[in-house]
Amino acid sequence: MGRIEKKFDDLKSKGGKALIVYLTAGDPSLKRTYEMILGLERAGVDIVEIGVPFSDPTADGPIIQAASQRALKGGTTLPDILDMIEKVRKVSEIPIVLFGYYNPVFIYGNERFARRAEEAGVDGILMVDLPPEESGELRKYTDRSGIDFISLITPTSDDDRIKKISEKASGFIYYISVTGVTGTKRPEIAEIKRDMGRIRRITSLPVGVGFGISTPEQAGEIAKYADGVVVGSAIVRLIEENSNRDDLVEKVASFAGELKKFSF
Repeated sequence: MGRIEKKFDDLKSKGGKALIVYLTAGDPSLKRTYEMILGLERAGVDIVEIGVPFSDPTADGPIIQAASQRALKGGTTLPDILDMIEKVRKVSEIPIVLFGYYNPVFIYGNERFARRAEEAGVDGILMVDLPPEESGELRKYTDRSGIDFISLITPTSDDDRIKKISEKASGFIYYISVTGVTGTKRPEIAEIKRDMGRIRRITSLPVGVGFGISTPEQAGEIAKYADGVVVGSAIVRLIEENSNRDDLVEKVASFAGELKKFSF
């Protein structure tokens, strides 16, 4: 059993829900990203998504796009991120998902990436622009390495599409709570409740809900219907606002702790 499956099983046995936090690797530096991962774990975060910065994102809103540009300008690369995760693994067992776009992985090499990601301690990958129909070449190697392939479901996905995606997914399903890019709209609770019902009739995989969740109150309401809640843009904005402060890690961890305490 992998770290992601074990985490959801442990939470379910206690009646808990997963708090999943997104960080853009290298913003403001990889050293700070490393420190924030450990700080988030201490604050009670259950799973960390590490965004691989990419120059041409399609699903990221302006906040995360700006973070990616800062990270790229600072020289952050996929090999550097994997090295950083390997360093985390020496002191932590928090589940880690690499979140990003296929281009950097393709350039690095599918087989090489899967091997290095396994060595570093990556638990799952979420490639925004790699639908199940096109994922076979990468999954030939990542499945063999025991890396979960986490898939996206949107409010516009019909039952047939949900079934097709769920049959090939592992780890958990990521439900996008709003149409559009990250951090630009507020999720509608009634729509989430409806779609959680549809998804659960089709798959037994845990479902995490993300996009547009920015407050403990929102997270707590959504957690009533989902197995996990993903908070991204709100954290990335907080990092941007405090990037030069010595207490950056403490501020990010404190906000995450409030999310966890209030909601889960």
